[in-house]
Amino acid sequence: MEEHAEALEADLLRHFGVDLLDWHRGSLSSRRLAVLVKHMPRDSAVNRDLHGEAVEWDSSTHLLAALVDHAAVANWMTATINSGEDAEPLDYPEPVPRPGDPHGSSTAPGEPLVEEDVHRNPGNEELFAFFS
Repeated sequence: MEEHAEALEADLLRHFGVDLLDWHRGSLSSRRLAVLVKHMPRDSAVNRDLHGEAVEWDSSTHLLAALVDHAAVANWMTATINSGEDAEPLDYPEPVPRPGDPHGSSTAPGEPLVEEDVHRNPGNEELFAFFS
């Protein structure tokens, strides 16, 4: 708690209108303080101190990033399919970076990353089979 005391004090004032000094004065019980801390909003300063930018990514933001990734891959597939056989292969699109994911992959939460699969471009045969 000492590490994040300033963030905690700011959050208690901002979200609950409670002064952390009230706990030291005895007018705020330890139980009440624990309940307020436990139910701190996702975007609180304490959560930001503890988890970094990941707290700003809710499920809607993750879904939007996945949508952008899928649209980029679909555009890449379309451009690859419609390019000539002798054309230079197009670069596979980079996924939207996500907090805590060093690879920037768009895999589902809990799905293991396989390094070879993350950056592997499908071949022409795979693309043809996909669209047939």
